[in-house]
Order: sequence, then structure tokens, then C-alpha cells
Amino acid sequence: MSKSKKGKPVSDLRRLMLERMEACPTAEALNDRVIMPFVQALEDVCAARGYVLNIYGEQANLVFTGDEDAAEEIYAMIESYLDSRAPSEGEE
Repeated sequence: MSKSKKGKPVSDLRRLMLERMEACPTAEALNDRVIMPFVQALEDVCAARGYVLNIYGEQANLVFTGDEDAAEEIYAMIESYLDSRAPSEGEE
């Protein structure tokens, strides 16, 4: 098994996902071919099991609530947070 940048073994799923992601020439292709199918599969499994899920990554979070209203509210909170961190016009 190959090693990641931090020396950890790379799983078969991660390797497959990386290969598929690298094959996508645009952000739209990446979203359509890799990200959305993965998210939809995760939603299906979580919904079937009744999970409320928040996955913390090193640089990202993934939240599944199973509730459309909560999902919209969480999206708005994240957008507001990101907007508050963005430099104002004229700043950089």
C-alpha cells in the first residue's frame, strides 16, 4: 500500500477517489462525477441508519442532518461565516 504525504497508508477507496478526481478536467466535472455521487451515497446510508453526521477533516467539515430545513440553515451559517472571513473590497 502506498503512503500519503504524511506517511499514512493510502486506502483503496482513497486511491480510487483520487484517480477519479484527477481525471476531471473542470470543477463542474469533479462535482458531477465524484463529489455528488459520493454525497448522495453518504446521504442514502445515513438516512437509512438514522444518522446525524458531522465529519471533521483537516481542512473541511461534512454535515448530514437528514433534515432539509436544517441543511438549508447550516448552509446559510457556513456562507455567513465564510463571508465574514473574506477580505472587504480594497483589502487583501
